[in-house]
Amino acid sequence: MGPKDSEGRPVLKPIAREEVKVTRWGIGIVIGAILLAIIIAVALRMSGGVPLIGQIAALILLAPPLVRAGYAFARDGELAPYRGSELWIRVGITSAICASLWLIYAFVPAYLFELKSADQAAYWLVGVAMSVMVLLGAVAAMATFELEFGGGLAVSALYFVATLALATIAGVSLANAN
Repeated sequence: MGPKDSEGRPVLKPIAREEVKVTRWGIGIVIGAILLAIIIAVALRMSGGVPLIGQIAALILLAPPLVRAGYAFARDGELAPYRGSELWIRVGITSAICASLWLIYAFVPAYLFELKSADQAAYWLVGVAMSVMVLLGAVAAMATFELEFGGGLAVSALYFVATLALATIAGVSLANAN
């Protein structure tokens, strides 16, 4: 199969597949980062809440590691992974898009339904806004990382579910029961 030299040996070599190596050190870093984020969220809740600038900073700072982790999980194992500056440029683009998608939650429902702030929105409205945010984030991840829809959805959902969970732990009001 394929071209051979004059002695009958294959000329082309197959591309070696790179397996993802999960180390104890890597698992420890991930677990430590998760625990640190939860501890910070609990501390902020106990201190009386998170100011708006802190919420924005958290959304921006959490995006790159969550998007990077999502890509490591969702990438196609048959394709060569992005590495180095090419990877981090793509992580930066997707992170910026995902973090800025929170503007949909922050401004669109309040504008459309004449609310004083986004946290006055009903739960169903927040659910619709979050669904739109996750889907747009999935499209962004698909485009930047060249993923299938399921992979893009995994990257996007990881970011939005993690930030939503941390916001809830920190006591950030996201909706109104009325």
